[in-house]
Amino acid sequence: MCRWLAYTGEALAPSALVLDAQHSVVAMSLNSPLGAETVNGDGFGLGWYGADAALGAQPAVFRSIEPAWHDQNLREISQAVRSPLFFAHVRAAAGPPIQQTNCHPFRHDRWLFMHNGGIAQFASIKRELVLAIDPSLYPGVQGTTDSEVLFHLALTYGLAEDPIAAVGAAIRRVEEAGHAAGVRFPMQGTIAVADGDTVWAFRYSSQGRSRTLFHSADVPTLRAMYPDAERLDAFGDHAQVVVSEPLNDLPGVFLEVPESTVAVLDREGYHHREFLAG
Repeated sequence: MCRWLAYTGEALAPSALVLDAQHSVVAMSLNSPLGAETVNGDGFGLGWYGADAALGAQPAVFRSIEPAWHDQNLREISQAVRSPLFFAHVRAAAGPPIQQTNCHPFRHDRWLFMHNGGIAQFASIKRELVLAIDPSLYPGVQGTTDSEVLFHLALTYGLAEDPIAAVGAAIRRVEEAGHAAGVRFPMQGTIAVADGDTVWAFRYSSQGRSRTLFHSADVPTLRAMYPDAERLDAFGDHAQVVVSEPLNDLPGVFLEVPESTVAVLDREGYHHREFLAG
């Protein structure tokens, strides 16, 4: 479906991961070995929090229908900006049209959201899901994707108070509607959510066969493993990346997020929690 990356840690130019990594996000847009689609050229998005912004400040978003490999503005912005937390997403459209409002990440107040995967037979249950969105939030739905509806369901179910419970409730609502319509496996995907301080990365599907998801090991450990890797000099001790597939081929750098798991990444490091298992 798509490929995405989230970074948190010391302020960093997004280009270090979006453009310059061995298997960068732009490289994945052209060739995604672990993706459901090899090419992800139906638009892209970059969302970032300012390095000097107060906690809770609204992030900035740049989205385009251009292929990521073709867009000079992405190169300019990702090299000029420095951010302690940013999202990057490249899209392979699976039905909804190629338009800017359908490109990820999506934003509401201080929250960023992006998704790789899909709601099966979304058209048959779209009306029911849209009507479950809080009326005060509905005007924020600008595009036509299942992902944006899922985001607004999570907001409806209390994303600001408890992101894990809210995303879980949104997915359960999708599964309830899907099963009622005869859809055996309604939900598929990996999801990233951030509030400017923490990243929550979810891997879940109704079938138990989710899209791939990995996060980096902690940087001090990586420096001990690879003392001659000059590439690591660009990253601070708190740098963490969660991504659809590894950004390089070095063993031990990226750890797979297990099925039905949420990885929580913040200044204390990372930890996993079981998510919607059983």
